[in-house]
Amino acid sequence: MPPRLRLRLHFDDGAFIGPGKADLLALIAETGSISAAAARMGMSYKRAWSLVEVLNAMFSGPLVASARGGAHGGGAHLTETGHRVLVAYTAMQAAAETAAAPAIIDLQALRPPAPLSST
Repeated sequence: MPPRLRLRLHFDDGAFIGPGKADLLALIAETGSISAAAARMGMSYKRAWSLVEVLNAMFSGPLVASARGGAHGGGAHLTETGHRVLVAYTAMQAAAETAAAPAIIDLQALRPPAPLSST
């Protein structure tokens, strides 16, 4: 597996957003469900809900809106702020990967060769 860059942005109040929270937001947008997003990530629903609460408190407005289940079904979706945060994080990650690519190649070249597998 090639090296990869994982970006985490820390704010001055101690809050941060990184790949895990961004992946959760992306999966909520894709699945329309906190539960389904958690399952896809191999995470408990309780942990996912806790992260959603943290994310909702981090910015000027909530990132995820949810509705309880029942006769009309439940679900979750990203708010406009949630979409903006996810787009900004994704753009920041892509820009960092592009900028770091030459240094990553240099660092990888300085590593010892990987041992051959015996399969």
